[in-house]
Amino acid sequence: MAAVYLANDIKHGREVAVKVLHPELSKTPGAADRFEREIRLAAKLQHPHILGLFDSGVAAGDLLYYVMPFVKGESLRDRIDREGQLPVDDAMTLILEVNDALGYAHAQGVIHRDIKPENILLAGGHALVADFGIARAMSPEGGVQKLTATGMSMGTPYYMPPEQAAGETVGPTADLYAMGCVLYEMLAGEPPFSGKNAMQVMARHAMEQVPSIRIVRSSVPEEVEEAIFAALGKAPADRPQTAAQFAEIMGLMPGHTASMRIRTTTTRRTPLGMTGRGTATYAVPAEPPAPVPWFKRPLAVAGALAIVVVGVGAFTLWRAPSRRAPMADSPDARRIAVAYFDDKSDDHSLGAVADGLTEELIRSLSTAPSLTVITRSGVEPYRGTSVATDSLARALRAGYIVRGEVEKEGTGVRVGIRLYDGSGVDLKRAAFAIPVTNIARMHDTLAILASDLIRKQLGAEIQLREQRSATDNSGAWLFLQRGEQAQKNGEAAYAKGDTAGLNREFLAADSLYAAANATDPRWADPLWMRAGLAYRRSRLVADNPTLIRKWVTVGMPYADQAIQLDPNNADAYEVRGNLQYWSWLSGIETDAAKRQASLSAARADLEKSTSLNRNQAGAWSTLSHLYNRVSDATNNDVYLAAQHALEADEFLSNANVILSRLFLAAYDLGQFDKAKQWCDVASQRFPGDVKSVKCRLYLLTTRLEEPNVGLAWKLADSAVNTVAKGAQARERLSEDILVAAVLARASKTQPALVDSARHVAKRSAGDASVDPTRDLAYFGAFVYTLLGDKDQAITLLKEHLAVNPDKAKPLRDDPGWWFRDIANDPRFQRAVTAP
Repeated sequence: MAAVYLANDIKHGREVAVKVLHPELSKTPGAADRFEREIRLAAKLQHPHILGLFDSGVAAGDLLYYVMPFVKGESLRDRIDREGQLPVDDAMTLILEVNDALGYAHAQGVIHRDIKPENILLAGGHALVADFGIARAMSPEGGVQKLTATGMSMGTPYYMPPEQAAGETVGPTADLYAMGCVLYEMLAGEPPFSGKNAMQVMARHAMEQVPSIRIVRSSVPEEVEEAIFAALGKAPADRPQTAAQFAEIMGLMPGHTASMRIRTTTTRRTPLGMTGRGTATYAVPAEPPAPVPWFKRPLAVAGALAIVVVGVGAFTLWRAPSRRAPMADSPDARRIAVAYFDDKSDDHSLGAVADGLTEELIRSLSTAPSLTVITRSGVEPYRGTSVATDSLARALRAGYIVRGEVEKEGTGVRVGIRLYDGSGVDLKRAAFAIPVTNIARMHDTLAILASDLIRKQLGAEIQLREQRSATDNSGAWLFLQRGEQAQKNGEAAYAKGDTAGLNREFLAADSLYAAANATDPRWADPLWMRAGLAYRRSRLVADNPTLIRKWVTVGMPYADQAIQLDPNNADAYEVRGNLQYWSWLSGIETDAAKRQASLSAARADLEKSTSLNRNQAGAWSTLSHLYNRVSDATNNDVYLAAQHALEADEFLSNANVILSRLFLAAYDLGQFDKAKQWCDVASQRFPGDVKSVKCRLYLLTTRLEEPNVGLAWKLADSAVNTVAKGAQARERLSEDILVAAVLARASKTQPALVDSARHVAKRSAGDASVDPTRDLAYFGAFVYTLLGDKDQAITLLKEHLAVNPDKAKPLRDDPGWWFRDIANDPRFQRAVTAP
């Protein structure tokens, strides 16, 4: 944002640095006044770790500049770029000096707003924080730090807290958040969150858990990791509120160097040995200290209280500061996550077995009504990673984590499982060995052992329901697991753009599923999984009707055979329903009667799937889309199906789409409070998704919120910038037509806006070349209804219905709140009456 010049201060005979802001920043309204005011405040800061200001002013009419001491050294960015990871003691020394500087500035009422390695200079091994007040000086009035040219919050995305990225007013905790990011980068060599663009980085700051620094560097003290976790709390209230609190979490005395670390002696829990299955004896720790606020409990004194029953292994452990082990009656205690098992065989030949056992265990434990088990889609992103157990628990909000491993033992397989609490403490463990010939029955033994460990910890009975019939044939079971592993490898290849790898692995997967079916012809799973693989292949060629038809034709017989073998198999009905609905949706069948038959059959299969298993998330998800396409389903049907999908699996891969459907269904029903709740959830979980931005724009068209035209334009611009460049032209029309609706609402009290609403609606109407479904005409009809122009509203509505005749009956039955004002007009009635 500036050019920096090395200059000679002639009067004082010294070298100085002159920073001249770029002209476009200087020309923003009120910039000069804000600059003078903020620089004056920053100039008052006198601290050994703050780079002072000598002078400031305006040159050549509008060039804003300020003068600083010239530091003969380098920036922290230079050192990180050169060394990567800094020595732990150096990093702690520097961060404490920055922390002291921030604490001093905050006490003076000055917030930096742009802490990053570039703004931390190093001189003589010590830190100097530069550019205090500049981010504030370059922001518009009112405290919201936005650059109007880009819509980007003033600051640097790699170090920016979520509230600053959202353009909200920030306080001292924003600086502490950025400082936590800097500390992470000094230790790890890279920031905690990265991405392809600024929006992706900021979305990860808002939604993702902070990666464990100790995975990268085990030499980092636990107290330092906990301080980073605390500083990077998503909400300002969850962070340390002052620099002094941050120092205390890290085990440092404010005002001293890292060598003055607080030394706290504790007796940690130490395993002494194993006694029987899943039991252990432990050393009894010291008495706990008196309760203190969470931010004053360094991890060095964590776990100081444990009640141990020797020989039984039952105990309760508190761990501070960021998370306590869940009590048995806490909501998190019954959230169980099963991490993907590790293959410990020397030749790594048991990967398929490890994955299969993990997924079988998730399925088995999910049948227990007393537990909430994180779904496979929730834990699968962490498969093959070394994420620490406590980090995994935080990411999944799990009270307990089950981990396992498989290894060869003679001619058989040995399976070990461990139960951890949410803070990563190893509570109980068990192991068993089984001959290869009985490997298909391992999951039954595993489910019993795991539920027994959990039951003992929770002190509650766990009843596992009897599972659908599986195979007793170990050969068939192994073929299926290897097939699934090949399919996962194919998906990984696809993610990398490796089409050849995708085809190779998918072909292998299909062959292995076929081998499983040939080995046990009575087992339905290999058949519906072959159908599911064909369905996946048909979706990957969505722009090629010929290939879609090929893969749908391949998949359908397998799904039919699976249902014949197992008429109560919810998965088989889901796959067949998906194939039939995709056949209808993609338009590969042109005969109207056959198309209708496909749609009806798809609906029947998907509803059958959800009746067999109320937690069949995928089937509910497809139904929530299908109900939007059939005339006898209501918005309430769409809403309930989407809600069931999200309740069944909060980690669905298309959760952002499901949340959007929930929002739109509630919006269409006129349940605006509920719609706002779903919009808020979407904005928190997927802040960089266009749907999360767009729902806020939709809300401005309702009576729930004032028709804020300025905000509407900002949201429209943000939504357009969120999508790929190739889609921006169409998205621009879609967003602007909603802005036209906001203008139409605002014109009720500001008549001068009527012409603006008409102008924007007209230019956003589009035509069949850019909008084949004429959805823009439908939105335009809403705008003109708001304006009281029934003629134009009905004309546009007829244009939409000419392309979408199936929408006529639903509109006739319920015009909704959009068209309630014109519903009694005879022309509207004729338009929605099918010929």
